[in-house]
Amino acid sequence: MKDLIAKVKSNQMIAENTYMITFVLPESAGDIRGGQFVNLSVGDSSHLLRRPLGICIAEGKEISVCYQLKGEGTKKLSKIKTGDSLNVLLPLGNGFDLSGYKNIAVIGGGVGIFPLIAAIRENIKHKNFYSYIGFRSKSALCLINEFDKCKSLTVTTDDGSYGKSGNAVDAFFEDVQNLNLDAIIACGPPSMLKSLKEKLLKNAIDVPCFVSLEERMGCGVGACLVCVCKKNDGNNARVCKDGPVFNINDVVL
Repeated sequence: MKDLIAKVKSNQMIAENTYMITFVLPESAGDIRGGQFVNLSVGDSSHLLRRPLGICIAEGKEISVCYQLKGEGTKKLSKIKTGDSLNVLLPLGNGFDLSGYKNIAVIGGGVGIFPLIAAIRENIKHKNFYSYIGFRSKSALCLINEFDKCKSLTVTTDDGSYGKSGNAVDAFFEDVQNLNLDAIIACGPPSMLKSLKEKLLKNAIDVPCFVSLEERMGCGVGACLVCVCKKNDGNNARVCKDGPVFNINDVVL
C-alpha cells in the first residue's frame, strides 16, 4: 500500500452519469489484483474523505477507475482536468484469487463490472471466462469491448433496450447447466448478489462463488469500521480490509 500524488491523464464520460479517470503514478504501486481498490481524493479541501473506487485497469504506472455521479464528491471528481494532481492510496483490500480455477463465470451488474474487468485482464491468458453483465438501459452501457476476449458474453438490460431483456443473474442461470464451471466471480448491487446466492442454493450448484461487496467506506484500511458487514458465522468483517472479495457463503446478503 502506497500513498502517492498521481497526475491525471484523462477524465471522461463513458456512459450516462458514468466516468473513467486515468491517472499516472510517480512510481509503481506493486502487484495489483482484480478486485482491489484505491482511495482517491476529489481534489477539494471541502471533501476530506477520499472515495473508494474499484480498480478497473492497471497497466504499469497507469491506473483507471470508474465512478458514477452520486453526490457532491463525485461531481467534484468529474470536474478534474488532465494534468491535475490527486492524492491516491493503493492498492487496498483483497482481490479475486483465481489460482486453481480454469473455467470461470463472470456476473456483473452496472458499476459492478469494473473490478471484474480487472480480474479478467489479469487472468485472460490462462483462464476461460463466460461473462454475463447487466445494465439499467442502453444509455448505461460501457466498456463492453473489455469482454471481447471472453469465451462468451451475454449483455442484458432491464428495459430490453440492448441485448437480452432482463438481468445478468437470470441470464446466467439459463446457461449454467451447459457450462463446466470451476468458479464464479460477481459484483453488483446487494439485491443482485442476494438473488445470486439464493438461486445457487435453490439449483444446488456447488461451485465456489466469490463476490466483491459494495459498501460505504471511510478510511479504507480497516480502522474506522464504517464498512462492517455480517458474516454467516455471527462475526463481523471489514469490507475494506477483510474484503472486498468474499466467498458468497461466508457473508450475509
